[in-house]
Amino acid sequence: MAATSYTPLEQQLASLGLRERKKLRTRIAIRGAAFRLIAEQGYEATTVEQIAEASEVSPSTVFRYFPTKEDIVLTDEYDPLMAASLRSRPLDESPLDSFHFIMDQALRDVLVNDHEELVLRSRLLVQVPALRARMAETTSVTARMLIEILAERTGREPDDLELRVFTSAVLSALNEVSLYWAEHDCQGDLPALVHRALDSLENGLPL
Repeated sequence: MAATSYTPLEQQLASLGLRERKKLRTRIAIRGAAFRLIAEQGYEATTVEQIAEASEVSPSTVFRYFPTKEDIVLTDEYDPLMAASLRSRPLDESPLDSFHFIMDQALRDVLVNDHEELVLRSRLLVQVPALRARMAETTSVTARMLIEILAERTGREPDDLELRVFTSAVLSALNEVSLYWAEHDCQGDLPALVHRALDSLENGLPL
């Protein structure tokens, strides 16, 4: 599938009011400054104070947008877009097929528009234990969002066991793909690896 010709920022700005647009631009600026500094001097050497200065905001503003330094690295603008894409998929499409579609769409977009950030984030996840620990916490937020959408689409309750297991399995698979890709120097075909991982959920592990 061809990558979209617009960025997640542009997509979201089109639907936001003036105040929300300003907030989104500030969040993007903070994250961009953080990635530039981390690329230059490393994760541990980069402080929130330096990030604030580089993005021309106060440290308290950084923490208002990102509760921890780890969140600056881990947070992006794709979750809302993935949620909207999942809601728009045909109701008779299997949840796993829906994830194949939306992940292919999102990854081909990010590989064009935010490739350097994606590579650095993936490599940092391998190198920095604190990031992996925080990712486990933030994944639960994404899981709740997806569970709510899938519950609406399938008619199941949000606390349905199979729904929770399915969603957790998908997100765990995606996280493992990110680590695997980084461990292999970010050289593989990332969308193909994601499809391979999702296929393994459907087909199991043949002996």
